[in-house]
Amino acid sequence: MAKNLDKIGLKSIIEEFDLLFIDIWGVIHNGISLYDQSVEVLNELEKKNIEYILLTNAPRPNDTVIKFLTKMGLDNKKCNKVFTSGEAALKYLNSELQNLKFYHIGPPRDFDLFKLLEKNKVNNINESDFLLCTGLFENNENDLNFYKKIFENYIEKKMICTNPDLIVDRGDEREFCAGSVAKVFEEMGGKVEYFGKPYPLVYNLSADVQNKRILCIGDNLNTDIKGANLQNFSSLFILSGIHKNSKNLNKLLSNHKVKVDYTQSKLLW
Repeated sequence: MAKNLDKIGLKSIIEEFDLLFIDIWGVIHNGISLYDQSVEVLNELEKKNIEYILLTNAPRPNDTVIKFLTKMGLDNKKCNKVFTSGEAALKYLNSELQNLKFYHIGPPRDFDLFKLLEKNKVNNINESDFLLCTGLFENNENDLNFYKKIFENYIEKKMICTNPDLIVDRGDEREFCAGSVAKVFEEMGGKVEYFGKPYPLVYNLSADVQNKRILCIGDNLNTDIKGANLQNFSSLFILSGIHKNSKNLNKLLSNHKVKVDYTQSKLLW
C-alpha cells in the first residue's frame, strides 16, 4: 500500500534519500506556468544540499528546455539540473549513427536537437537508413492512423524515439507524444530504440546512481514510475498529472503493472 504524503509532505521522508529524479512537465509545470509549491520543494532541497535531477522526456537538447524554463521564471541554479531524453538520444546518434541518413517524424521545432546532423536528414523516406521520431507532424497531431499509412512499407527500418511519453497535458489540452507514434510502429512489427524514461540509459547518463538511495518523482506511470520500478528505485506518484481522472488508484496501478511507494496530490514540501 502506497503511503500518501499530502498531510506530512516530502520533508517527512527526504532524509531517506541521496538523489531525486524529478519529472518536469506535470510536476514542476503544466506546460504553461510553474507550480509555485514545486519550486518551493526545489528551494528546500537546495537548502539541505540534497542532489536532484530534473529529468524529462523532452525531444530537445538540455539547453532548449533550460531556455523554456527560464522564460517561465525558474532560476539558473535549478535550470542547470535539467537532463532530457533528447540529450541522451543525441549522444547515441553522434557515436553510433553519425554517418547514416534518417527521415524525421515530428514538428520542425524539434529539429534544433539534430542541427549538427542536418546533412544526414532526407525528405524522402525511401532514402533513409532509419526513422527518427521526436513527435507528430504539425498537420497530423491527432490522427495516429495517418502514421500507419506512412510506415506500412518501411517496417524493416529501425526507429529512434527521443520521447517515450504517450501523451502530455498542455494546460487543459491533452496531446499525443512521440511514444504514441513509436507504439504504432511497434504494433505493426517495427523495432524501436527508445531514449528516456523508463529506460535505464537516461538515468545513468544524467547522474552517478551508484550506491545511492534514489527517489523518482513523477506523474506518469508508464515512464516515471515504471522507470523507478525497473531500476529498483523508490517512487513518488503525483496524482494530479496525466492520470488525474482515474478514480481507483489500485486498479490504475494494476492496469499499468507498476508499484508505487508514495503518493501526493501535488508535489509539496
